Amino acid sequence: MEQFRWSSARGAQWPRLLLVAANICANYTARMKNPFDVGYYESAELRSFGFGRIGANVSIAKNCTIDGLHNISIGNNVRIDSDSHLIASSGSIRLGSYIHIGGGSKLNGRAGIEMEDFSGLSQDVKVYSSSDDYTGRRMTNPMVPPEYTGARSSAVHIGRHAIIGSGSIILPGASVGEGAAVGALTLVTRALDPWAIYSGNPARRIRERSRSLLALEAKLMECPNNLSD
Repeated sequence: MEQFRWSSARGAQWPRLLLVAANICANYTARMKNPFDVGYYESAELRSFGFGRIGANVSIAKNCTIDGLHNISIGNNVRIDSDSHLIASSGSIRLGSYIHIGGGSKLNGRAGIEMEDFSGLSQDVKVYSSSDDYTGRRMTNPMVPPEYTGARSSAVHIGRHAIIGSGSIILPGASVGEGAAVGALTLVTRALDPWAIYSGNPARRIRERSRSLLALEAKLMECPNNLSD
């Protein structure tokens, strides 16, 4: 009888023990590193790499390719996602504050690229400030001495609140006006008007874009914890 009572009391504890074990397993699993998550470098570590400037709250995925660190300046609240390329061994790349660059994007800053505050690139956007001559009059590719090639180089400017859709391409000398929105898979070869929506190959103006977001910007800038230059 005593043995029965002891076993019954011990058996009553099993649900609690199972719950504790389940919580331990869940915590262990949560702490395990996802092998597909490469992680991000943050501002404190990035400042030791030799960038021209790194602001506060900057995150850059660890599998990005970045060349010419001393020619790259980054403001506050900027995130650059996985597999992006920033090349500025010559020229420069300047990123303002509150900027996002989607995964797989490529920026060739040979003649200079500037992205102003609150602008952004979606995934797989390509921004070229230099390009080979495709007419056949000159040779191409960077392994050929420059006196035989006819690369065209001209700075690219992306204005405040401009957004560039996935897969779009911006060619040398093009500029995207303040507040302009560029739809996915668009080819930008020229200056785009401010506060307009564009799409197509080449980019064609579709309609005006709302400016309501400017009121939200003003509200954000009033926040006491806002990080700004």
